Amino acid sequence: IVGHFFSTLDIIRTIRDPEKPNTLEELEVVTESCVEVQEIGEDEYLVIIRFTPTVPHCSLATLIGLCLRIKLQRCLPFRHKLEIYISEGTHSTEEDINKQINDKERVAAAMENPNLREIVEQCVTEPD
Repeated sequence: IVGHFFSTLDIIRTIRDPEKPNTLEELEVVTESCVEVQEIGEDEYLVIIRFTPTVPHCSLATLIGLCLRIKLQRCLPFRHKLEIYISEGTHSTEEDINKQINDKERVAAAMENPNLREIVEQCVTEPD
């Protein structure tokens, strides 16, 4: 599990903030303590990410959650279920956002929006 923990952390630490030139790790939106990995079956793991928006009314919290989900879905080298949440008490609409970013259909619909998809791609693409 330790290796899966670090590979998960390495994947998300380089995601860039949608508005700033910094990574989510530099802004402390994601830290080591925000990643949890549990074995749920043979070679299958539950990955739980709890991220902390920079401000309680962050309008980009849903977008950040979407970036985390897309990057992890693409890059995790093992079978997994993924749950992404806002750290409790750190956002004014955390419940709504948690529902959105953990709803497969809503995530798929969001990624069909060309503008949104372009922003997500810019955030999740590794810098050259």
